[in-house]
Amino acid sequence: MIFLTKDKDSQGKYIYQQIYEEIRESILKGRLKPDEKLPAKRTLADHLNVSTNSVMNAYEQLLAEGYIYTIERKGYFVEKITQFINQGDSNKYSLPNDLKENTFDKEDLLSLSHMTSNISLFPFNEWMKCQQKAIENHKNELSEIIHPQGPYIVRKTISRLISLNRGVICGPEQIVIGAGTMLLVRQLMGMQNKNTIIAMENPGYSRIYSLLKNMEFTVHPVQLDKKGIRIKEIEKVNANFVFVTPSHQFPTGEIMPITRRIELLNWASVDDNRFIVEDDYDSEYKYETDNIPSLQSLDRNHRVIYTGTFSKTMLPGIRISYMVLPPDLLRLYHKHYPHSMQSSNTLNLFTLHYFIENGEYSRHLKRMNNHYETKRKILTNELVTYFGNRIKIEDIPAGLHFLAHFQTDKTYEEIEENAKHEKLEVYSIKRFMLKSQDHPKGWISLVIGFANILEEKIPEAVKRLYSVLIS
Repeated sequence: MIFLTKDKDSQGKYIYQQIYEEIRESILKGRLKPDEKLPAKRTLADHLNVSTNSVMNAYEQLLAEGYIYTIERKGYFVEKITQFINQGDSNKYSLPNDLKENTFDKEDLLSLSHMTSNISLFPFNEWMKCQQKAIENHKNELSEIIHPQGPYIVRKTISRLISLNRGVICGPEQIVIGAGTMLLVRQLMGMQNKNTIIAMENPGYSRIYSLLKNMEFTVHPVQLDKKGIRIKEIEKVNANFVFVTPSHQFPTGEIMPITRRIELLNWASVDDNRFIVEDDYDSEYKYETDNIPSLQSLDRNHRVIYTGTFSKTMLPGIRISYMVLPPDLLRLYHKHYPHSMQSSNTLNLFTLHYFIENGEYSRHLKRMNNHYETKRKILTNELVTYFGNRIKIEDIPAGLHFLAHFQTDKTYEEIEENAKHEKLEVYSIKRFMLKSQDHPKGWISLVIGFANILEEKIPEAVKRLYSVLIS
């Protein structure tokens, strides 16, 4: 065992770890042979001038991992270890460049992204009080595996909230809570026959589109008109499921009028295998007039699956979304997922319950509506002032983004590169085109988000945008 050494200057490693690693390496490289006896603990300790405990801890770790075995009163011996084949040099390993994440310094980055939300006004102190109350009142539930759809008390609170705010008609039993809308859509469509044909708004939510395509469904992008998704096109592709965002179309921002809503519901009502998935992702934000009722509130034939999220109204990282299943699909859900587990954080769910129950959620929502309405006006005014007749804004007072068209000779690819150079986060309509379509020559469209840009930074953001598009 003369080859064993110890390094007193080894950073962050105890003596027993150094001994363990050297013996392990010697076994793996064949320097120590199967059934070869290791030195007695005291002998090796004296040789290395370390404590017997250090050697004993190293031996015990090797024994636990199966590198050595022990025979009572005889000592420790090397196990017969299966050798690696084609083993590369771990010291030379590095992650391929195409798999490395492109991290960048966010300092001085200004965001006009539709995906962000503003947490500067979030009442964290009130949230923490609700969290403490959740811990005090739900210790047993926090130590158990909860109901796969989420705790009943939380679903009851959500059902009451969306009934008051969105007109959604449902019982707590119909609500399925999950860590994000994508996960819930995967569960929903995982219950469907692979022959199911799906229609989606174009432009639309590209992440859902990619998810459904990866699940090997036939997905047809359907063009929009001023009233929303075209019913005749849905009928033409013989769709069974239609994904829509009627209260604030993503990304155009259009609000589906009552006529088209009724047409869509009538389409679904004529066949038991037709369903509408209503994504109500940011409909809590409506300016100048009252909120637009949900499509589900008009449904009397149980054809609408309603989905919502707390990511836009609270914190994106909280990962609490929900869907409301009609009775027949709820029964199918129970059949398909009898052993599923709730994906959202249990403590956050109970905290949300008290946050809503004590009225803090409603107060926060009202506060943010006023905040976002002011910010939206400042941004649109600044854009018009800066760009003049080079801009056309789809001025629909709802949500946390709007669509704007700009006159420019730049391509979408050039705009993306320029935006990186200017440290401006902004997304073009190209990202959401599920199927290509013609655009007016000399014009491009951007989805402008305003949730996470500080009011005092808006002029600078618009200046950078001008440089991206015009300069």
